[in-house]
Amino acid sequence: MNHTSAPAQAQLVRLAEGDRAAVSFTLDGRPATALEGDTVLTAVLTNTCSLRRNEFSGQPRAGFCMMGACQDCWIATDSGERLRACSTFIRAGMQLRSGQEEPA
Repeated sequence: MNHTSAPAQAQLVRLAEGDRAAVSFTLDGRPATALEGDTVLTAVLTNTCSLRRNEFSGQPRAGFCMMGACQDCWIATDSGERLRACSTFIRAGMQLRSGQEEPA
């Protein structure tokens, strides 16, 4: 299966709380939106199917414990800062890098 040929379907689907303010950010250089109060993990997974790829196996990862204990949800910003996606709230203008960009 080719994971980079087309935009991936979202892993999470929002069923409620659609009345919160929209927050714009970029994910791998593409515009994306989330809702105010979302964690980075929720923001990413409502826009794509995985958070990052495992550095050893290359398999997709989407977080594990969802409470900051396992360290499976690290994601980088454009500036190189690493964030724990499950416990960091999304902010307008964030520029996130999953490491899953399509090759140039």
